[in-house]
Amino acid sequence: MSATPSRRTVIAGTGGAAALGALPATAHAGPTPERAGELTLTDRLAHAKHRAAVPEIFRAPPRVRSHTDVIVIGTGFGGSVAALRLGQAGASVAMLERGSRWPRDPWRRTHASDTLADGRALWHKRTFMNLTNLPTVVDKFGGVLDDTEYEHLRVWRGAAVGGGSIVFTGVLLEPPKRYFEHVFGSTVNQREMHARWYPKARRMLRASPMPRDVYRSAPFGHSRRWDAHVRRAGFTPQPLDGIWDWDVVRDELAWRSRRSATIGESNYGNANGAKYDLTLNYLPAAEATGRVTVHHGHVVDRIGQDRRGRYTVDLRVVDPTGETRETRTVTCDRLVLGAGSIGTSELLVRARHEGTLRHLDDSVGEGFGTNGDGALVQFLAPSGGLSQASPSASTILDASGDLPARMENWYALGLQVNATVIGSLGMVMDPARASFQYRTDRDDVVLDWPADGNAAAEAALRAMHDKVAEANGVVTGMPLLGVPDVATSFTAHPLGGAVIGEATDAHGRVKGHRGLYVMDGAGIPGSTGTANPSLTITALAERNIARIIADGR
Repeated sequence: MSATPSRRTVIAGTGGAAALGALPATAHAGPTPERAGELTLTDRLAHAKHRAAVPEIFRAPPRVRSHTDVIVIGTGFGGSVAALRLGQAGASVAMLERGSRWPRDPWRRTHASDTLADGRALWHKRTFMNLTNLPTVVDKFGGVLDDTEYEHLRVWRGAAVGGGSIVFTGVLLEPPKRYFEHVFGSTVNQREMHARWYPKARRMLRASPMPRDVYRSAPFGHSRRWDAHVRRAGFTPQPLDGIWDWDVVRDELAWRSRRSATIGESNYGNANGAKYDLTLNYLPAAEATGRVTVHHGHVVDRIGQDRRGRYTVDLRVVDPTGETRETRTVTCDRLVLGAGSIGTSELLVRARHEGTLRHLDDSVGEGFGTNGDGALVQFLAPSGGLSQASPSASTILDASGDLPARMENWYALGLQVNATVIGSLGMVMDPARASFQYRTDRDDVVLDWPADGNAAAEAALRAMHDKVAEANGVVTGMPLLGVPDVATSFTAHPLGGAVIGEATDAHGRVKGHRGLYVMDGAGIPGSTGTANPSLTITALAERNIARIIADGR
């Protein structure tokens, strides 16, 4: 059952993807690729085009050994940290990633366009709701963004080597101290995180604010307008750190690279390296140890433990069309779960139901939250330019209401030519929580997020957004197109399901199962305290894996 504490108890009174028009979700779609036999002629013709455009992703992945010291499931922030540090410590590590390994090129379009998407955008799905509340229809293919649908909530996550770093908007933000302590309590020491682990993560990810020359350039007119709007409403915008390589952004502005970040591309990847994603830092550093291998196209269906105590991983090797190349079971001595809140929670809940991991307790599957996500739109708000660049410049925080709420400067998703819309991403410190449960009638893991689960977050963001709109005489939402002022039927920041200090010990070691670790957003209790989770996931993984290596367990 889900638990929703009184929202007034949460510090009351203390001081990516085309999200803005998302519709409510219906049923869980699951992470499994479509079978090749279900593809239409249109799909197959599109796949031929993708093969010609990006032949690299069709190459067979390296084969995983039948037994490895360590297997890491997922190549996102937490998994990449664990793989690097374990490799440096002398372990042999195999990283399993369901998505493709996309090439980098300063001029070639290897990823889908955010405006004219195709199958390279979505993970084996035909439709996606865009900014105008109309479906984007694509061919079924192994694209980089997974739009998983549950009842009352849709969840966006990465499906590529690099995980969520490929599809996120690049914001790296540390939560305020009091909010961090409220979320993690005594389980994780905020002073230690602030002094040691957040700085380590920032150095690896090269976190930095937007330079002034970039901020003043034409594609960031919407950022300057956003700052002016919030100032008129009495807020003081603060600069955001980003994961962007500003030299590549400058190359785009000078036409030394194909324009990507400067024309509103981010949700489906930035092939020119403008986004300094995990394929440019943690992952190459891990492979450079000579002990870490990355295996793309590996979909993990089940995990368990054999009679010898080794962990078992049931997997399918798939190509980008969804066709299964091979089905295998491999083993390892230690297993790191880095598949994100959804992937890790589903694997653990299924393992508990099927009895393949016999000592998982009832806390597994609990503590899921959306990080209070919302997408906000101002209409008839001239952005100061036609093209809106992807990197976010600024943020504001409002702690005056019952729930602390944040807004961040965001680009108008899905529209590269847009002079009248200004978008914001919102995050609220909302205590609403849900759980993952196994449904025997569906033979699947479901999420029991309630229909009104985002009501408090939506109200908090609307109050903040309306204050800004009223101060500037602009409209909220896009009424003629049916786009809401505050969209909360989605989350791009799924968190929880194997919460640190509950399903695991204080360093991510799963209770009852020696050598099994949670290193991703599943370990975070539903919120990162009005902050984007990527930096906290990275810093927490650095902290946890350092202790695991030091303890030898």
